[in-house]
Amino acid sequence: MDAWYSSRDNLKSIRSHGWVWVTTLRKNRIVNHNKQLNKLDIPEEGTLIHLRGYGWVTVFKFTAKNGRIDYIVTNKDNPTREYVKSIMDARWSVEVYHREVKENCGIERCQARTSRAQRNHIFLAISAWFEQHKRRISEKITVVVN
Repeated sequence: MDAWYSSRDNLKSIRSHGWVWVTTLRKNRIVNHNKQLNKLDIPEEGTLIHLRGYGWVTVFKFTAKNGRIDYIVTNKDNPTREYVKSIMDARWSVEVYHREVKENCGIERCQARTSRAQRNHIFLAISAWFEQHKRRISEKITVVVN
């Protein structure tokens, strides 16, 4: 996951719009006045931490089957572990979409110079993805090979 998304400036910008956010933090992020995140004891129900230069947020620790540890943080008041997990699951489906539209539909291989041609390319690449997706659903398959 991109750590850039959880930069202090981004989080402050999102907060200025009054939006609730959920993102990941690196294990070495400094919290609670000079402590690394991975050094904290984080219970299942999450814990409040102080992000330097931002304020108070809630962090959850998720451990994958392969042992990878993700620190998921949100500014939502009284979030539950299930809420955070549902947001991260939805985020994963967006990641899969972006990978598919790049790898299978060539959205990033546009060589057009004019903005109109670039918009057309993007539209057609996304349309191709939708057609592939509909075919996968109707034929109950996982990959469409042309």
